[in-house]
Amino acid sequence: MSTLPFIHPERVALLEQALRQRILILDGGMGTMLQAHELDENGFRGERFEHGHDGHAHDHAGSCDLKGNNDLLTLTKPDIIRGVHAAYLEAGADLVETNTFNSTRISQADYKLQHLAYELNLEGAKLARAACDAMTAKTPQQPRFVIGVLGPTSRTASLSPDVNDPGFRNVTFEELAENYTEATNGLIDGGADVIMVETIFDTLNAKAALFALSELFHQRGARMPVMISGTITDRSGRTLSGQTAEAFYYSVRHARPLSVGFNCALGADDLRPHIQTLSTIAESYVSTHPNAGLPNAFGEYDETPEHMAGVIGGFARDGLLNLVGGCCGTTPAHIKAIAEAVREFAPRALPSLEVAAA
Repeated sequence: MSTLPFIHPERVALLEQALRQRILILDGGMGTMLQAHELDENGFRGERFEHGHDGHAHDHAGSCDLKGNNDLLTLTKPDIIRGVHAAYLEAGADLVETNTFNSTRISQADYKLQHLAYELNLEGAKLARAACDAMTAKTPQQPRFVIGVLGPTSRTASLSPDVNDPGFRNVTFEELAENYTEATNGLIDGGADVIMVETIFDTLNAKAALFALSELFHQRGARMPVMISGTITDRSGRTLSGQTAEAFYYSVRHARPLSVGFNCALGADDLRPHIQTLSTIAESYVSTHPNAGLPNAFGEYDETPEHMAGVIGGFARDGLLNLVGGCCGTTPAHIKAIAEAVREFAPRALPSLEVAAA
């Protein structure tokens, strides 16, 4: 994969130049912003999927409820998605993530919309591309970049969904790879600059994604930079499939990613030791986009922009970071505060690791 030329070499050069100069800012939570619109079923359906007089939707959504399918808003409420991207860019984000976290056939099958997977990724990337290009035109000294997001899907290749049948799996490696290939084709065709495999709770799912990317890049004869972001699921310090931060890194380093990091599940305080581990061993850049603390009894996130920025400012002061943003519960206010907190600190220097003697 690493011997292939880049699809957009000029944009990759700009991104790598920026990474050498400063800590880059990722955007914040998409779901947090969308929930504020309090859309009902009709809001999610829009005109394209509204029920006709016969009670059936105009597209193939049937009678399945679509409320909560945030990725569908790329097609039914593009102005809302465009507005979220713009708000994060105004807050200082250098990179925005496409609204494609669940835009695979596997995840969209929950809504009987698996036939839309390619279109969701294509249009999701186009919306983010237009927002980034508009902001770059305003601030040419600070180019903005599109991260094409590949989420973990709603299935896991490592664990059985049936507690009484530990050997059972409801998805195969090949199925995951096919899903990721289709999604990535949409992201590339829509204008993404980078592909991020994120919120990885099962490393085998991530390996399927990385395999799919490698195969697809060879088919296209050119590649994209790849970012990898895992999820430490609780205070045990392990991913859902059982790996520590160090084990996770060594499982994915073969892909020679642009960056490796952790996001979601935990707030910045709890993520710090795992980011610290990565910062000492990763040959790549290190990223993190934590939640705004842990959810309260109502499933909401209470951590203020000031508190979160204070913690992450400590990450930056101690030389742990290259890219930072926010996940669940974060808003443009969080991103603005984080950007200000890390501005004065140099980015983490890539380590020169010694090769052990044979």
